[in-house]
Amino acid sequence: MYEQQYNFNGSSEIEVDDLMRNAELRAEMEPYFDESVSRIFWRSFPIRFENEFLASMLDWEVAPVEPIYRWFDPELRIPSPESLTNEKLSLILIDLINKLFEKKIVLDFSDHLSDRELYVLIYRGILPSREKNLRHRNGYIHWDCSYGDAEVWLSYYASDDDREQWSDSYGEPLPPKQIPRYHRDLPQRPF
Repeated sequence: MYEQQYNFNGSSEIEVDDLMRNAELRAEMEPYFDESVSRIFWRSFPIRFENEFLASMLDWEVAPVEPIYRWFDPELRIPSPESLTNEKLSLILIDLINKLFEKKIVLDFSDHLSDRELYVLIYRGILPSREKNLRHRNGYIHWDCSYGDAEVWLSYYASDDDREQWSDSYGEPLPPKQIPRYHRDLPQRPF
């Protein structure tokens, strides 16, 4: 199956534990294999890389799809926006943003929203959203707080080059460029 390579002291470079883990992962992944996985030429990858890849695929396949508020222990239930004063809401919002970041959820394009508008978006849009709850999430979920609204993006977040390209592509007039009113220093991670 795999070519064994030996170093100068005669021990195998491919650890037995790695081979055993590979066999376990392949057995667990068997029900999920399809033609896309079978097209990968595994011999070109080190066994540890293959094991990491298979483990992440298995994690994806078996992860439950559940509302984000259930990703927390205890469940993340927050007061309804209507029940909060602006001051109380702003304090809860800071804690809420940090809790989402701990679960690797980053809020992008939120500076055009007031604290109340962002809180409502989290309360009604993000927390009840059903997503894969991965045990070992490597990357971050980037939540687009503009919900992909081209006018919002073009008005507040697009660079001049982006605006020009958009205008050239769609041949529509651009909305006026605006400075977001609510600058927040939110935790960020690159895409």
